[in-house]
Amino acid sequence: MPPLATDLFDYDLPPQLVAQTPTARRDASRLLVVDRAKHTLAHHAFADLPQFLRAGDTLFRNNAAVLPARLIARRPTGGQVECFLLQPAAGPADGEQVWRCLVKPGKRLPVGATFAEAGGAFAAEVVAKETDGAALVRFTTPNHEPITNVANRIGRVPLPPYISRDDRSPRDADLERYQTVYADRARQVAVAAPTAGLHFTPGLLATLAEAGVRTADVTLHVGLGTFKPIVTDTIEAHAIHCERYELPAATRQALAQTGGRRVAVGTTTVRTIEHFLASAGAATPADSIGEADIYIYPPFHFRGTDALITNFHQPRSTLLCLVSAFLTPGSTDGIVWLKEIYAEAIAREYRFFSYGDAMLIL
Repeated sequence: MPPLATDLFDYDLPPQLVAQTPTARRDASRLLVVDRAKHTLAHHAFADLPQFLRAGDTLFRNNAAVLPARLIARRPTGGQVECFLLQPAAGPADGEQVWRCLVKPGKRLPVGATFAEAGGAFAAEVVAKETDGAALVRFTTPNHEPITNVANRIGRVPLPPYISRDDRSPRDADLERYQTVYADRARQVAVAAPTAGLHFTPGLLATLAEAGVRTADVTLHVGLGTFKPIVTDTIEAHAIHCERYELPAATRQALAQTGGRRVAVGTTTVRTIEHFLASAGAATPADSIGEADIYIYPPFHFRGTDALITNFHQPRSTLLCLVSAFLTPGSTDGIVWLKEIYAEAIAREYRFFSYGDAMLIL
């Protein structure tokens, strides 16, 4: 098969359809239901989801929690610094903690540069620069407080750049809504929310459970690479990102069960399941830990995903590639169909991206 041109995964989106805020209620978002067997579309609210699932189905969901990872500080000269926590690199040792971070302004923060939070919550030093643009930053805090505790207290929510907020915007609303209701707060390992799960409410989950729909959790450490656009001429030339995941024994057992559909909540869950099943020939511990470097695009064959709940994704993204592959597994026909589906969603003014509406693909 010849390479797939990246232009095939492009589309024009009116700017006003990029959702800037969530709906008043999580499950009040819209739900575009795609029936692959019948090749039909239907328009619903997310609260209608129980109509389309049945006893024996299992919802596989990513329980990773989002850390308020954007820290604002000042250089000794008074200039502002934004430090975005990505993942711990080392420590804590002797009260110091070293993290991989994105820092702005990067060019003005060479190795050895220092900055500190105005209220004394932390001091920091750039100790190394990496080839991908990240920096290693050493933090020191009063009484050796973990920098994650500091972030939870004063950090800003790492909203995507297409969501506009100014410095005066209250953080409380985004702290609550840019997080799934089932997020495990002990696993603050995501730099972006697994957004397909943002639509669920405790009441909706209870209704599904009463109907015999099971749940199973995975933890995928969502990284910034998830949202990196494809800039190569063909999608095959794109260097796919790698994300760490944890798959508990109970979830592995749920994947092997028969009699119901395996419904993935979000593309991060799909990456976890499909990578695990593709590499499951190797010996795995009771709670499997892996590095998902799987790249899913047409004509991919899915091993462990029977249905998918997902948001509407950015043009020229690996997430768009994944969804088009899922529409017609083993074929490239889903590329054209996805454009038709997105055109319908745009015509009906669905809300796009992280705080936007959802699709259910059956």
